[in-house]
Amino acid sequence: MISSNTPNQQPGLFGLKHSNRDFTQKDAWGKNCFNNSFPASLCSYLYSRTIDNIYIKLNSNLEVEHSSINTAYFYGINPDSDNLFYAFETQFTPYQQYLIGALPRADLVTQQRDTGSCLQAIEVKLTALPDHSTCDLLDESLYGCEIVVRPDTIVYLACSIAEYFAQDINLLKSLIIGNFEEIEDWTEPSDVITHLSSMFDSLRLIMLSMVAVQKPSVMQPIWKTVGKSPRLADNCLDVFVWSNLAFIRLILDSSKLDSKPNKTVTIGRHIRAVIWLFKMIYDFSQHYQFDYRKIVSIAYNTKNDKAFSVNGRFTNFYMRSEVLRMPRIQKTEIKEIILGGGQNLLSPERRFDAIICNSSGLFD
Repeated sequence: MISSNTPNQQPGLFGLKHSNRDFTQKDAWGKNCFNNSFPASLCSYLYSRTIDNIYIKLNSNLEVEHSSINTAYFYGINPDSDNLFYAFETQFTPYQQYLIGALPRADLVTQQRDTGSCLQAIEVKLTALPDHSTCDLLDESLYGCEIVVRPDTIVYLACSIAEYFAQDINLLKSLIIGNFEEIEDWTEPSDVITHLSSMFDSLRLIMLSMVAVQKPSVMQPIWKTVGKSPRLADNCLDVFVWSNLAFIRLILDSSKLDSKPNKTVTIGRHIRAVIWLFKMIYDFSQHYQFDYRKIVSIAYNTKNDKAFSVNGRFTNFYMRSEVLRMPRIQKTEIKEIILGGGQNLLSPERRFDAIICNSSGLFD
C-alpha cells in the first residue's frame, strides 16, 4: 500500500475525506473528538488493507461467536466512496419515530452525501488493552479491556429492537411474558425486583427471534500497550464490532455482578441497565414509542452518569481470540492513519500519575 502521507499535506485522518469536522483545525483533535474520529479512520484503514473487523455476534443458541465483517458492510457504503459522509456526534434520524422527545446523538452516523440519508448508527468505544484488572496476568491471551456503557448506548440498542418489530408489534407483544402491568411504580425497587426473571426471559425470547437479523451496532477498537506501561506494543491496533444482540447479551450477563454472596438481588448499575432496556422495549410494545429520558432517570439510588462498566476479566470471555492477543495493525502504521502532522494538534490529558511513571529519574 502506498503511504498516505505526502509532503505539504494538511493534517487529517486516513479515509475521512468528508465529515462534519475540520481536521486542519486543532479543536477537531481534542480528546472527545479523537476518541471516535480515529476509530472511524482505523476502520477505513483496515478496509484499505483488505482486513475485516472481528465481528462478535450470537448464534442460534444465543452463544457468543466470532466471525468477520468488512468495513463497507459495517458502514453501509464503501469507505473509498466519495459519497460517504462521516457525521460525528449526530442523531440517527430514522430512530426518532420510536422516541418521545429528542433522540440522543450517536458517536458516528455514516451518511450518503448526495441524499443526506443515514446509513448506520455506530457507538464507538475506544479501549485500552490490557486494563487494570488484567495487566499483571502473565498470559496475554487473558488480557481484556474495560468497557464503559453510556445510557445513550442503551437507547440505541432499544431502537434497533423497535426498528425490527415496528411492522409487527403483535409479535413483539407475544414475546413479552409476564404481568408487567402489575408494576405500579417502576422507580420502586420492591415493585420491580419480583418481575426481573420475566424481563430476562422476555429479552431472551426477543433475541432468539432476531438472531438471523442481528446487525452491527458497537465499534470497539483496541490499542495495546506493553503490560501496564505507557509504551505501545509492536502490534497494537485492531477493531472488534459487536452486533446489537451480542452487546445486549453482555448487558444481561453483567447483571450477575450485582448479585450478593447470599444470592440476594439488589438493583445495582448492571441490573438497572437491564431494566432500562426492557422498559424501553416494553413501552414501545404498548405505545409504539418510549420516553427514554424518563426511563433513564430511574436511578434506584445509583448515580446515572453512566449506565455501567465491566472490566477486562469480564470482557475477555467475549473477545478472546488471536487478534486480541496480537492485534493486526503495527505501531509503525499509525503514521499511515494520522496524516499531515495531525499528531501535533493532539492535546492529551496531563495526568499526574502518567507523568510520574514516565519520569524515570524521580526515584533514583
